[in-house]
Amino acid sequence: MALRGKKFLDSLSDGRSVWIDDERVENLPEHPAFSGTLGTIGGLFDLLDDPKRRDEVGFAVPGREAYAHSSFLVPYSAEDLAKRTRAFDYWAQETNGVMSRLSDYARSLVTGWYGARKQLSQLDPGIESKLAAYYEQARDNDLFLTTSLLDPQIDRSKGLDDKRIAERFLHVVRENKEGIYVSGAKMIATGAPYTHDFIVFSFYRLESQYGKHAHALLVPANSKGLHIVCRESFAEEKTSDHPLSSRYDEMDAVLLFDEVFIPWERVLLYGDAEAVWKLRSHQSSNSLAFHQTVVRFVAKLEFLAGVAFAIAESIGVNGFLHVQEKLGELITQIDTMKALLIASEAKAHADPATGIWVPEASFIDTARSLGTKLYPRAIEILQQVGGGGFIQTPSSLGQFGGPIGELLHRYFEGVALNAESKIQLFKLAWDLIGSPLGSRHELYERFYAGDPVRGLANQYLNADKTPWTERVWKLLEKSRA
Repeated sequence: MALRGKKFLDSLSDGRSVWIDDERVENLPEHPAFSGTLGTIGGLFDLLDDPKRRDEVGFAVPGREAYAHSSFLVPYSAEDLAKRTRAFDYWAQETNGVMSRLSDYARSLVTGWYGARKQLSQLDPGIESKLAAYYEQARDNDLFLTTSLLDPQIDRSKGLDDKRIAERFLHVVRENKEGIYVSGAKMIATGAPYTHDFIVFSFYRLESQYGKHAHALLVPANSKGLHIVCRESFAEEKTSDHPLSSRYDEMDAVLLFDEVFIPWERVLLYGDAEAVWKLRSHQSSNSLAFHQTVVRFVAKLEFLAGVAFAIAESIGVNGFLHVQEKLGELITQIDTMKALLIASEAKAHADPATGIWVPEASFIDTARSLGTKLYPRAIEILQQVGGGGFIQTPSSLGQFGGPIGELLHRYFEGVALNAESKIQLFKLAWDLIGSPLGSRHELYERFYAGDPVRGLANQYLNADKTPWTERVWKLLEKSRA
């Protein structure tokens, strides 16, 4: 019987319209832009078929023999939440935190909605059965899911009252008894070429008069009229020279909808802007999904710190005080994020309306806000530690076996590393800080959680500030007495 990784790769030959480099991709697993990444994802899927490791990433579904990934586990206890954390961490460690949209985020969103389906039926009576059916389909068929929530950057100074903007933002063009037809564009869909379904809804709150643009949809990637337009590939074929780019290039894409049909069973909400906003803002579901992003980010900081430590040791600068200060800062980053993650789980509680055991959102929000600043700083530290050494490397490791290999071995060696191992280490670091993939990741960590300014402002607006301000006024009152 074929393993899940093979089934996943085979499932991508479904007629989807994926465009890159002026051509439509006919065979995703064999295309150089996707083969390395899909090989990595296929290996992760195979873990659920490995009796020795499946309990680390999955759970036994009641009534079924097969395991499902723990992102589909609805947590009703601290033990359930811990099991989800272990699964997220296992995948993150396997990919060194570099792959951020392995579907466990979007799956967690669906899982949260499913767990709250009775409560969410207040938004629309039909949503309960739709969520139940879709959750089971996604869980039992190992569906890869991703989100596409933002509107295209055309003229950010204009809104939906502008006709041109209204026509280009995703909207319903007509409907019938079978479903709706939508046209427009959505971005940024990470993992779009190889997802099974897109979760699509409005990221920002819409006014009530824009009902045609208010929707929450579950869109099959192979829908007729849906075009997945990829950015330039950052994938590299030489694993030795590009250890990250050759394995972990998660493709980003813009989705173009040309009268795409969505059946009613996949239309969770439509026409009610306030209902869509309440679904998008559902606290329990968001907490489960955002929790995954923090687990993944910790693994990435650990990996980056490990690279920085290895670089410092390889060139003998780890004994310098100013370098030790920078390396120590990386440790404080890791410990800060870990502490927030632990706090979110220690303060987890049962949602009164659903019973779902959810991490404390305030700590998760703080971690996500801090991450937008910590990662660029971590990259800066790695640049400072290695300095000009990052551009003092042969173009290929293959040169060590060439005509001047003996000279390369002599002049590129490190403190205790042979030259080839040292250059391999520096090429790994360059993949993090200087390659197209590395540049993409710095941009991603700055903005994947949304506008960082808005994020911090929302933390202020949503916080209960009364206990803190009351202490101020009490002290001043005593001072006047």
